[in-house]
Amino acid sequence: MYYIHKLKGHRYISVVPHGSRNYWLAVDLRYAVLREPLGLNYTREQLLAEDKDIHLVYFTDSMVLGTMMLTPLENGRIKMRQVAIDEQYQGAGIGSKMVEYAEAYALDLGYNIMEMSARKTAVPFYLKLGYQTVGDEYEEVTIPHYKMEKDLAEAWAGR
Repeated sequence: MYYIHKLKGHRYISVVPHGSRNYWLAVDLRYAVLREPLGLNYTREQLLAEDKDIHLVYFTDSMVLGTMMLTPLENGRIKMRQVAIDEQYQGAGIGSKMVEYAEAYALDLGYNIMEMSARKTAVPFYLKLGYQTVGDEYEEVTIPHYKMEKDLAEAWAGR
């Protein structure tokens, strides 16, 4: 499915197909923000395995400013992954808009719980959006993380 949500100006949030031009621009952004600073790369196998994921991109007419993936799980759960916002635009509300869009989209698909593995530095951002930590801190890709989740059905009831 390919959905586009128009925002103010020439900005959009869209579900993009795996392998599309905007998918590859999102991979470039994810690499620059999430992997390169840790000295990590994506393998061909990792990128091929993303074909079942839902790829969300926040873009202008000319560039990708943000991206995230949603991985469907079992029992009404979906996992938010690989959230990356262009460093020049962090703090401009793009992440919040993307999370809100992802939550509404997940609910439309029938998912009730959004979970994630959040970098420790991002935990305050997700707490402000109603997510809760679950369990203790752990290490993933060489840095501290927390499992976080949100009951979407409860949070979106009455909206």
